[in-house]
Amino acid sequence: MTRLKESRPSSSGTRRARALARGVVHWVLGPVTTVLAASFAIFVALALAPGDPVARVVGDRATDAQRAAMRHQLGLDEPVVVRYFHWLGDALQGDLGTSLISRQDVASLLAPRLLTTLTLVLMSAVIILVIGVALGTVGGVSDRLRPFVNGVTGLGVAIPSFVASMVLIGVFAVQLGWFPTFGSGAGLVDRLWHLTLPAVALSIGWVAYVAQMTAAAVKEEAVREHVETAVGRGMPRTLILRRHVMRNASIPVLTASGLTVAGLVAGSVVVETAFGIDGVGSMLVRSVSSKDYAPTTAISVLVVGVFVAITTVIDFVQTRVDPRLREHSP
Repeated sequence: MTRLKESRPSSSGTRRARALARGVVHWVLGPVTTVLAASFAIFVALALAPGDPVARVVGDRATDAQRAAMRHQLGLDEPVVVRYFHWLGDALQGDLGTSLISRQDVASLLAPRLLTTLTLVLMSAVIILVIGVALGTVGGVSDRLRPFVNGVTGLGVAIPSFVASMVLIGVFAVQLGWFPTFGSGAGLVDRLWHLTLPAVALSIGWVAYVAQMTAAAVKEEAVREHVETAVGRGMPRTLILRRHVMRNASIPVLTASGLTVAGLVAGSVVVETAFGIDGVGSMLVRSVSSKDYAPTTAISVLVVGVFVAITTVIDFVQTRVDPRLREHSP
């Protein structure tokens, strides 16, 4: 009996250590490995893409010797795997390289543009979560308003961001003159004013998507047996909606909302181009067109990292919200 009692703490400690190890692998090593694999794939794809970045630097009239010297100076004559590990080592130390075109440090070029894009994404996310969840909830619980919600969301999904940008510019900027048509502004208030139309254009399609997912989840939960039992007992409808419907519908809504926010970073490219915003998206377009390795790699890996981080947080939150998922998680 004494030996059995003494073995229990050791067995419990072993289980906790194994659970901790699985958690580290699942929540830390898995996302880090994904980002590293994506960064290698991006780096190799850029290296194998057609076009010569050296020609952008030395010009078309440069001799072969000048081209070879510049290629050696930039390290482009080394194998792509060696160049990747050089880049990775510098990136881990905060050095994202130097732009071949502007000859400026990538980190210094990226910092102000990153603030602009993050502000745009944050404004769009607020619009999406507030309007999308509210519209979807109405469509899920109200039979009378459900056709209207379905029509609005169907129209929103069908409108591309670029078309929405052109319509918003033509109506609210050109005809009504309420908002500017170009740039991101200076200062907090001016920046929010300049980014209002781009945020609306970026969020229209995603609002419709989140609303559709929310409506489907709420409608499914609203007809559950325990909800009908609560209605039969005379519980207030707002309490039933909050405690029984929305709580159980939060998992798919959370997933849809999180993936939406992650997709906004990539979707900002089109909107920033349409509104002439000097953000991360427009910088990526210019870097790709000029085959500028350093900023293209840095921005692409940043987008992948943001997406992986958000999806990891969603996965973690889901396992804490839903006990059924917790049983199968580390």
